[in-house]
Amino acid sequence: MTDAHAASRGVGVVVVAAGSGSRLGADVPKAFVRLAGRPLVAHALEAVAGTGGVASVVVVVPVELLDPSGPHWSGVSLPPSATVVAGGADRTASVAAGLAALGPGCDVVLVHDAARCLTPVAVFERVVAAVRAGADGVVPGVAVVDTVKVVDTDGFVTATPERESLRAVQTPQGFRPEVLRAAHAGGVVATDDAGLVEALGHRVLVVEGDPLALKVTTPADLALAERLLAGGPTPSGGHL
Repeated sequence: MTDAHAASRGVGVVVVAAGSGSRLGADVPKAFVRLAGRPLVAHALEAVAGTGGVASVVVVVPVELLDPSGPHWSGVSLPPSATVVAGGADRTASVAAGLAALGPGCDVVLVHDAARCLTPVAVFERVVAAVRAGADGVVPGVAVVDTVKVVDTDGFVTATPERESLRAVQTPQGFRPEVLRAAHAGGVVATDDAGLVEALGHRVLVVEGDPLALKVTTPADLALAERLLAGGPTPSGGHL
């Protein structure tokens, strides 16, 4: 490996923390709801900081929370490489804003939802390793334990997919930078970045996720996360 190539190997992370969190019923944006006394985004950034080779971090937040010295940021330790930028009208626009602010020289870009604040470092490392092994896009996922039905607009079942082939996907999702940038330039809106990459015809690999990477969406999810931090049992299901 040449010195120039070695210098270009770094991990860029976009932490998406711009959601309103209306389903949590909180009076602050979701990523700044307190979990064990600190905002969700503070817990998410701990795993980012523990991931090897991180060279650039961008935290995407609501425009009213751009100042990291503000009171809502109390308890958050931003990595030295971190930049804070304002989010957009939807998740896709927010990720695009974060992607534009990433520092140069990264060979892997991770997109992570602050709401998945308990995701273990091992999941980050698995995703990075799979991208560096040659995958265009990588998502962590867990097996679906419930039977899933496809329904039409009237609520009637139209199909029952084989459960063995289904995965509930999580974050961080990892990509080669040029692939993710091209996906965001395509003008498509999706619920996750892997969907944008798939729309370009790229194959996305699923690696092992973790039940701890649950998404905090409702008050019940927040209560579960509190129990997990207190040493409670690992969930087998939930809002993944």
